[in-house]
Amino acid sequence: MLFIALLLICLGSHVESDASNHRFNKGDIVPFYADTVRPLSNSRETHAYYDLPYCSPDTVKEEKLNLGEMMNGDRLVTTPYTFEFLVDKDYELLCNKTLSKTDVSKFINAIEKDYYMQLYFDDLPIWDLIGSVQNDYTNEGIKSIYVLNTHFEFQVFYNKDRVIEVTLLTAGNSLYISEDKEVDVGFTYSVRWIMEIEPFDKRMDRYIADKSLRHNLSVNSVAFSFVTLFILVILLRTFYVQVLHKDIYKYSHDVEETQVAENHEEMGWKNIHGDVFRFPKHKSLFAAALGSGTHLLVLIVSILVLGLLGFFPPYARGVFWNALVIAYVVTSIVSGYTSGSFYSQLEGTNWMKNLFLAGGLFFVPLFLTFGFLNSVANFYGTTAALPLRGIVILTVLCVFLASPLLLLGGIIGKNRASDFHAPCKTAKCPKEVPQLRWYRGVLPQMALAGILPFSVIYVQLYYIFATVWGHPVYTLYGILCVVFILLLIMTALVSVALTYFQLAVEDHEWWWRSFFCGGSTGLFTYGYCIYYYIWRSEMKGFMQTSFFFGYMGCVCYGIFLVLGSVGFHASLLFVRYLYAAIKCD
Repeated sequence: MLFIALLLICLGSHVESDASNHRFNKGDIVPFYADTVRPLSNSRETHAYYDLPYCSPDTVKEEKLNLGEMMNGDRLVTTPYTFEFLVDKDYELLCNKTLSKTDVSKFINAIEKDYYMQLYFDDLPIWDLIGSVQNDYTNEGIKSIYVLNTHFEFQVFYNKDRVIEVTLLTAGNSLYISEDKEVDVGFTYSVRWIMEIEPFDKRMDRYIADKSLRHNLSVNSVAFSFVTLFILVILLRTFYVQVLHKDIYKYSHDVEETQVAENHEEMGWKNIHGDVFRFPKHKSLFAAALGSGTHLLVLIVSILVLGLLGFFPPYARGVFWNALVIAYVVTSIVSGYTSGSFYSQLEGTNWMKNLFLAGGLFFVPLFLTFGFLNSVANFYGTTAALPLRGIVILTVLCVFLASPLLLLGGIIGKNRASDFHAPCKTAKCPKEVPQLRWYRGVLPQMALAGILPFSVIYVQLYYIFATVWGHPVYTLYGILCVVFILLLIMTALVSVALTYFQLAVEDHEWWWRSFFCGGSTGLFTYGYCIYYYIWRSEMKGFMQTSFFFGYMGCVCYGIFLVLGSVGFHASLLFVRYLYAAIKCD
């Protein structure tokens, strides 16, 4: 399965903005495109380059984009710039134009919000601010003066017949603008070609070094996670040796009934052996939740493996989103198989309903969120709105690939499912669950269960958020893999411990509880989203707020399903081990 995903991504990821092989002779035209303008506070809010009244060619041509580029908000368009390989230019005129009051207002709004432009020179990204704000101190107070950059100086570093690096300077001519009057402006640019000895295959390293994340803090966070996990393992090991192992030994050998009676309260989990494997309520929904969680778990593992293998080079437009969509579609078979197989083990009969639940449990909330936010993006006129062509591609993938794979997985799982393995027979009449103290309720237990797993990932969360909603480049896939493995182990251990304490008070309804406790880290993550938005980001406005909380809600819901599945499977293994070691009547 992973091989198929890798193959599809290899075939579809290396899409460039031009057919160029990155080799040029003197005088050859070097491909140059304008992409978008966006605020510094949120790189996800993208606007078309010509939403601002820059100089444009007589006919603006839009480059054909792949699905990943469209999902990323990229919109490559041609410009009046002309770059000839090894040909210097000095104050070449782009155009003279008169900016109306409306045009000036657009530039001032962009300058106030710290908008910057994103350009591509031979597939190398370039960024620069639209302008700047200066303070004019007068007798009447402080007045803001808006400065529009009108001259762009490109320094192009080359090695033989290839472009190695490009820098953009705007420290030259600039124009003071105000909203109360029109203004005449001339946009110009200069080009200087400078020889460089850096090899072509290293040309992206400088961009990564400028925007990459600090490795030392990430390593420290991993060390902290290891220490936390080690302490938890020691505590659980001590508990197993001192308490659980002795109890299992007592009940796996012949003991006097009076001795058992004396230990009745301490060994409450033994008294519910006839109910502990009683199937949960809403078993179709439960199996669907396990299927969706397992599907997303395989998806995350696939993305991490691809990242480790170097399939996501920085600033390769759309590659990550292409990989994410393809991996999600291809791994849909996992959801159908897991859900169908487990539902059959639970003696379910309406397997088509179960498949619909498995397919829609995560996809439907994601689809509704996407539909709403895409409408918001359209209303605000941003390129974050997926165009019709992208929607059609996604629809085709879901209808003609993901759905058949989901159905195929369900059929295979249903036909190959074995009987549910239960070491103890289930009694005909369910035993009543005793009245428990408040802190043994679902919500307090979920709050307790999510603290330790969340502590493993909270440092990495900042880096991931800064990458997705900001400008740094995330390249620490090795550290992220280690942290993710630690998260899974921590979730499994905490779920097992809480399941034991639940059984110890003769509460045999542990199925859903173990799932909720395992997935509670997703709720903590959403809490961190609120903290990040208020105190660590500069996002504001309805669009940025709705995009952030909408899509992060879907991500945290996915985390809930993934870790809930991990928590349940770990608890199931533990409960089977626990009751297989004793003599059941």
